Amino acid sequence: MEILPHDLQLYLEDHCDPEPAELQKINRYTYLKVLRPHMLSGHYQGRLLSMLSKMMQPRRILEIGTFTGYSTICLAEGLAEDGLIHTIEIDREFEEMLNQHFKSTNVDKKIIQHFGPAAQIIVEINEDSFDMVFIDADKKNNLSYFNLVFDKVRSGGLIIIDNVLWKGKVYSEETDADTRSIRELNDHVAKDTRVEKLILPVRDGIMIIRKK
Repeated sequence: MEILPHDLQLYLEDHCDPEPAELQKINRYTYLKVLRPHMLSGHYQGRLLSMLSKMMQPRRILEIGTFTGYSTICLAEGLAEDGLIHTIEIDREFEEMLNQHFKSTNVDKKIIQHFGPAAQIIVEINEDSFDMVFIDADKKNNLSYFNLVFDKVRSGGLIIIDNVLWKGKVYSEETDADTRSIRELNDHVAKDTRVEKLILPVRDGIMIIRKK
């Protein structure tokens, strides 16, 4: 789901860097072969993630929600020479596909894959701190993931959370469980004085959080 009008979205994509050829293939594969392909970050959001990563030049990134690996590859574009991404995916059946996608873009040696419940794996990952965290998994647990990763993010590091506008439901009268969970997250972060934050109306809304 994209918040912006379709014509505006096309204009934005036409006026940012082109989608790399291998990512175009992953994009196409996702829409042809995978259920719920709209979960893919896609061209414009992918270029945003790539640019943020290049600005940060992170040594360690944590991604919660690998899906078909598109966003992982975008984040990897900005890694420091010795950088690594830990990425967590609940569905073990994606492993073979992900290995192929990461090898096709030559980032496989910079990616450590984890499969299973994110809340458990976050605690088990043996890293002192992360420069960037990208949260794009089951929405009802976004606030829990934010709280779990917060102390693992260095001062000046970024936490990026996807789908925070939730098809526009968060600023409507909707009261379903997922919408309430995302409102709770947004309200919590808005009041959190330990961070600087803003929401960009990119695709389904992406929140950029900088830890002070």
